[in-house]
Amino acid sequence: MILIIDDDRSVTASLALLLKQAGYASHSVGTPAQALEWLREQTSCELVIQDMNFSRRTSGDEGLALLAQIKTLRPATPVVLITAWGSIQLAVEGMKAGAADFVTKPWTNQQMLHIVQTALGLASSRPQVDERALSREELDARYDFGDFVGEDPRVLRILQLIGRVSATDASVLITGESGTGKELIAEAIHRNSPRSSKPFVKVNLGGISSSLFESEMFGHVRGAFTDAKQDRKGRFEIAHGGSIFLDEIGDLDAASQVKMLRVLQDRTYEVLGSSVRREVDVRVIAATNRNLAEMVSRGEFREDLLYRINLIAVHLPPLRERAADIPMLSGRFLQALAHVYRRGPLALSPSARRWLQTQPWPGNVRQLRQWVERAVLVSTRDTLDVDDFQVSATMEPQDQSRDPLPPVGSMTMDEIERAMIVKSLRHHGGNITKVAESLGLSRAALYRRFEKYEISP
Repeated sequence: MILIIDDDRSVTASLALLLKQAGYASHSVGTPAQALEWLREQTSCELVIQDMNFSRRTSGDEGLALLAQIKTLRPATPVVLITAWGSIQLAVEGMKAGAADFVTKPWTNQQMLHIVQTALGLASSRPQVDERALSREELDARYDFGDFVGEDPRVLRILQLIGRVSATDASVLITGESGTGKELIAEAIHRNSPRSSKPFVKVNLGGISSSLFESEMFGHVRGAFTDAKQDRKGRFEIAHGGSIFLDEIGDLDAASQVKMLRVLQDRTYEVLGSSVRREVDVRVIAATNRNLAEMVSRGEFREDLLYRINLIAVHLPPLRERAADIPMLSGRFLQALAHVYRRGPLALSPSARRWLQTQPWPGNVRQLRQWVERAVLVSTRDTLDVDDFQVSATMEPQDQSRDPLPPVGSMTMDEIERAMIVKSLRHHGGNITKVAESLGLSRAALYRRFEKYEISP
């Protein structure tokens, strides 16, 4: 049952008819008092759709007050707010207060139904109180995560979350440093959704200039501008019925943010050079390596756009914080590279595995793959050792401002000392005298450390 709260009878009548045609039962009331009384008596309410004003006042205070009372009475029941375009900031305040979504007047039937279906889908996909964490094997039996590798507890929680929400149309915002696998997560969301047989369109917003934004995203008709010699489909039209992946959304300039908000808000757009509005049905997945909340506080990113794209937020941890996954990732890369370069089975030595786990990996998984590939190319051995990867390290651009020490907590003093001794041995070709001098040790002290750390000079 869906509760509709609005003092305009034409609104409640039209919404009730729309919901009935879509297969939803509804009940309509005209005042906050009636709504609260009905909610106290009923137990079957799955969703509330409420207006923000119930008198001549247009501040929205009545709507926010009612929202607070509903969330107190029914914390788990999603609430969708109805607001005018001019009061978007008010709707954002409502989202902060616990609303599931908001729809602006005038809305289209497709837009309203999409918001209702998404809110209901998210509510049904919430984890149960007693839901246990699933293992990677159990998750892989239920979902298809493709090439995303990892068994870190935080990674497993993320995979369990996206597995649940993939079945809905909720917009997802994926954050994390460059190279952490944001695109792989976006692909997994689409692959596990009911839209999996429809297009998955990737858009690097950081690579689209503001002057070409409308043409790229919404298309253009012949003659729309000087070089428009033929009609062109935009990315949203190509993605119709499927999913669109908006990568680097934090790079959008202010004007493009407004245009993006319009299409995500109304689910309609205009092709450049045409005045006919077109409807679009897409699942929106966005990603960025920037802190959008900080950008909002600085006035660089629209707060209403942020709330529109992050109904579900996923943050991918950097590789240095899930070092236990590095051997597994490296093994997967070695398996693929052995096939590409027609090599026999490739493996890592135990010391190479430990060494890789101590590196800071500012480029995350992408950098790890690059280092593994370089090591495969420069080494003739089937079991790669530390020195094979140190060659990769020498090929990295040197950042003079980067702290050369490993992250705090990632290595003990003994591990640091052992790693430096091994590095010195390889650098000096095993010359014990030079190794001892470079480390400021006597030969006897160096031999004691060989024995302590089980190092074969």
